[in-house]
Amino acid sequence: MARIKEQSVEAVKAAADIVDVVQLRTPLRKQGGRYVGRCPFHEERTPSFSVNAIDKLYHCFGCGAGGDLITFVRETESLDFTGAVEWLADRFRVPLEYEEASPEQETRRRRRDRLHELLDAAASFYERYLWETEAGAQARDYLAARGLGPEICREFRLGLSPAGGRTLAAKARERGFGDDELAATGLVNRRGNDYFRGRLMFPLADARGRVVGFQARRLRDDDPLPAKYVNSPEGELFRKGSVLYGLDRARTAIAKHDRAIVVEGNTDVLALCQAGLEPVVASMGTALTERQLKDLGLLTRRVWLCFDGDAAGEAATLRGMDLAVAQGLEVKVVALPHGIDPADAADRFEGFLDDAQSYPVYRARLEVSRLLPDRQAAYLRAQEVLRPFPDSPELHDALRVVADLLELPRELQAGLAPRARAATGQISPRALQAADRLERDALAGVVAHPSLVPRLRELTRPEHFDEPVHRLVREHLVSGPGAVAPDADVVRALAELDAHAARAEIGEPAAHEYLLLLLRRGLRRELARSHDPARTMELQEALAKVDEWVATVS
Repeated sequence: MARIKEQSVEAVKAAADIVDVVQLRTPLRKQGGRYVGRCPFHEERTPSFSVNAIDKLYHCFGCGAGGDLITFVRETESLDFTGAVEWLADRFRVPLEYEEASPEQETRRRRRDRLHELLDAAASFYERYLWETEAGAQARDYLAARGLGPEICREFRLGLSPAGGRTLAAKARERGFGDDELAATGLVNRRGNDYFRGRLMFPLADARGRVVGFQARRLRDDDPLPAKYVNSPEGELFRKGSVLYGLDRARTAIAKHDRAIVVEGNTDVLALCQAGLEPVVASMGTALTERQLKDLGLLTRRVWLCFDGDAAGEAATLRGMDLAVAQGLEVKVVALPHGIDPADAADRFEGFLDDAQSYPVYRARLEVSRLLPDRQAAYLRAQEVLRPFPDSPELHDALRVVADLLELPRELQAGLAPRARAATGQISPRALQAADRLERDALAGVVAHPSLVPRLRELTRPEHFDEPVHRLVREHLVSGPGAVAPDADVVRALAELDAHAARAEIGEPAAHEYLLLLLRRGLRRELARSHDPARTMELQEALAKVDEWVATVS
């Protein structure tokens, strides 16, 4: 992919409003020269999220998340650097220029842009055909019968493909799109006819909300495609295992509520969203893939699975659970009454969520029930299934379920329990909180008072900093304008230092003192290691001078 010119990146940074972007995820209020609110990256009652609107930095004192405007978009929208800059450029209407790339790279970029443009135009065409033609009446009646109102259907850009053989293809060719582009997007078949005919159309989007393909539902018996639901053929933009229906719209809600609800069908997503339950996506009728779970894992660690209760749905649930647990996600299973899907129970779905079973409980119940009435086989299978789980309340719930199902005496119940093991957990990375307080205060003071950069350069050396990220921050500060752009770790550190300086109210005199104290610490360490008499004397003299400076500014 062609690289965005640095001037364009800077133009985007200058035009974009970080407060406007952050408030898409969490409300902010003005507090002095900053904005504060609840962190969009973790649940909290007391606001600890700080935004510097001038320097466009953010930091959470609770979980340690932090960075600049581009970092925020990358983290919340699951985009790479280029994608984040393009997302901001789209929102704030900043034209982008790209570095000169090889002819092949430039050709690929322009082609992808053309394919996205074609798919978006197709979605708009299908929308108009659904809502503005007599032919759309049957589809509109179907949606109404499913309890789906026009507002939610329009929000998700539902459409209808004409029943004719070349209607969409002809319209696209009139707008200058070629047969090769129509084939690459899966909009036509090998004969050049419309791939989708007379079907209810669900646009499928990527993380930036760009259409990459469609899923289409059969509405009539003479449909040439026999399957009830058909996806766009896989191609340059569309990969079925990489898309979750509705994820582009549910991102904010998933991050805000710290949970994702995964259902099987697209209409389930619409019905639940219409009922006010927003953090919902659909797997489009198949088991979850590693890529889909990775995208969800960037937004939350808690996933609720709700698949059909038939054999296929049960198998899909198991495969999805196993993959999710392997990625460290907390998994719960929502069990619906037989014959009921989420769309049928949208108004009371919250109650089913409250009764969701944890992964150990669901797995234990399922495995034991499969083998009954052979209690011995079921007992051995329960041992095998529960053995890998660490000790937890969910595990003990699963043990009670197995004991009840098998009517086990107390002495056999003990045999189900795994050996005692140490519990482990994940700790949120807080790069600077683990570092020396003096280093943090000194660098925070320099970030808050750039006039001290020359003193940072004069008084300190890289080896004065124990934390590797602090050394990188020092190098970035003393390098001055025009240096290489800092990497993500340095940006995150700068954001935290900026927030810390504001919270601690580090003034310029205090910051200068911290630099002197840092120098004194370095001299003392070197003195302790010195075996050269001449160097020892130099260090002692330097240390005495620094002590005088410290006494002066204290």
